[in-house]
Amino acid sequence: MTQHEIERVYEALAEGIDRAAPEAPELYLARVCLLLARELPSAEAALAAIAAAGMTGTAG
Repeated sequence: MTQHEIERVYEALAEGIDRAAPEAPELYLARVCLLLARELPSAEAALAAIAAAGMTGTAG
């Protein structure tokens, strides 16, 4: 994904959070994550992404 595409995705997520779940953004984000995980080749790939996201001090 290009930097421009990443920025478009980020903006769409931010807008989606604002629209869909102002009182519970974590539910919206969990749903987005599960839908995206379905596009991955395996549960292991999804679990690796979850682990990577949890690492402090690193970006994407």
